[in-house]
Amino acid sequence: MAPLLRADDIWMSFGGVHALSGVSFELQLGETLGLIGPNGAGKTTMFNCITGVLPNYRGHIYYDGRDLRNLKPHQRARLKIARTFQNLELFDELSALDNLLLPLDAFSQRGVIGDLLRLPRTVFEERKAQEKARAILHFIKLGDCADTPAGDLPVGLQRRLEIGRALCLEPRLLLLDEPASGLDARETAELARLLATVRARFKLTVLIVDHDMALIMRICNRIYVLDYGQIIAEGPPEQIRDDPQVVRAYLGQAAAA
Repeated sequence: MAPLLRADDIWMSFGGVHALSGVSFELQLGETLGLIGPNGAGKTTMFNCITGVLPNYRGHIYYDGRDLRNLKPHQRARLKIARTFQNLELFDELSALDNLLLPLDAFSQRGVIGDLLRLPRTVFEERKAQEKARAILHFIKLGDCADTPAGDLPVGLQRRLEIGRALCLEPRLLLLDEPASGLDARETAELARLLATVRARFKLTVLIVDHDMALIMRICNRIYVLDYGQIIAEGPPEQIRDDPQVVRAYLGQAAAA
């Protein structure tokens, strides 16, 4: 079966420094794939190439057989590719509900005239968006926080809210960039349970970057390891955990620190 996502020999440089050096990997439909590595290994750069934030990479990225080369970020999002961010990108002053309504409004079929004249279709679409946003809030266990400003929520709930916002796009492919960042062990365990439920309920394919090995080992089917912009290992979690090259990459970073 052809992969849903395939990166083929991706190179990306910044000022002569190679952030990615010939990275290739495949993500199968329905799979949860981990992309791990020390700080500066190129993980977020890879995400930014996939989503079009960094369009000037060399190589090819195929999604459902289609080369993404000439597509802008919003066009890739319309192909049902959604992501979260390492640094939370919520609108702190807006309520949790309004944070979910924003992507629904951005990708709605309503026109300016309909909004101005309050045409029946516009009212119907707005009501449908409200119902969808509230249903997602309930699903991610934030139903009681609908009117709470996003900036007033604890970090763990903000992480959930960002996942909920991504789900509003009805993605086929969900990219999670450090979803456990800032969470304690209990919150990370809750996140793992949520991600398993989300994957099953929405029939998602997931690519996740994180430093929390407990989370990665728990939810991923396979793992690729990046170090200095290159893939140094690939395999199931139990194989990666004991790989000497992977251990050296992480221990080397710890020693430098």
